[in-house]
Amino acid sequence: MTHEIISADFPYQSQYIEIEGSKIHYIEQGAGDPILFLHGVPASSYVWRNVVPHLSKLGRCIAPDLIGMGKSAKPDITYSIQDHIRYIEKFIEALQLKNITFILHGWGSIVGFDIAMRKEDDCRSLVFYEAYLRPLNHETLSLPYEEQIFLLKEQEKNQPNMENISQLVDKILGNTSLRLLTEKEKAFYCDPFTDKKSAKPILQYLKELSGKEDHVNQIIANYSDRLKKSALPKLLLYAMPGFITSISMIMWAKDNLPHLEIIDIGEALHYAQEMNPSLMGEAISVWLQGIEQEKLY
Repeated sequence: MTHEIISADFPYQSQYIEIEGSKIHYIEQGAGDPILFLHGVPASSYVWRNVVPHLSKLGRCIAPDLIGMGKSAKPDITYSIQDHIRYIEKFIEALQLKNITFILHGWGSIVGFDIAMRKEDDCRSLVFYEAYLRPLNHETLSLPYEEQIFLLKEQEKNQPNMENISQLVDKILGNTSLRLLTEKEKAFYCDPFTDKKSAKPILQYLKELSGKEDHVNQIIANYSDRLKKSALPKLLLYAMPGFITSISMIMWAKDNLPHLEIIDIGEALHYAQEMNPSLMGEAISVWLQGIEQEKLY
């Protein structure tokens, strides 16, 4: 188990920018070329709180909350993966971000990979952990992942009105983290989900998570093909036993993705940020400094 001291504090000033009439919340620290952190579901920028300090001397660290998540607004939209991609793409345009290092996790990896592979000229490098590299199907899903889908769908059936959406969020986090979160940490994750309206992003995520939504797999298939040809530097972080990133996924990445480095960041399921944030931050920092040194020679 982790020996790291993990802070529950979130000592960042909230910033907001309006996208399509709705406010996107984000935190920012450091200066220079942008390092853009994209979280998964049901997390928020809070998940990066202990990773950002390791990278803020290397660039302008920016961590937004996906639309409907964290402190971002909750407009009346579907919250499909296309919605998340559209809002983040416009967020990037509004902040005029170029030469971006993407740091991607979970559902946020679909968002980031899609944007990066369509706008590769604006991208500097790709860092990803527990990411979706191949379309969702039963051959590529780990057993814990399939078990999670089953449990979540059963939970959804038992709460038709979804009045207790925060309990579902707590359950998702509990099933995908090896460390028991403190009450303070749980509050940061669960407080944004208090009623039916706030449940929409989670319910849509569960619908798309199963792998039966063709539009999600098409997006993944498109960027997966482009990743195989991309000359961008890539860093795959993995933890054991992992959740999305199985051994077969690591081997596939090693065999198919050029300019790839693979680093073990310890013991975790889906949330190494809540187990080994310093290991994660230090690994990314050393790698980013390494690829900068390579450019000098």
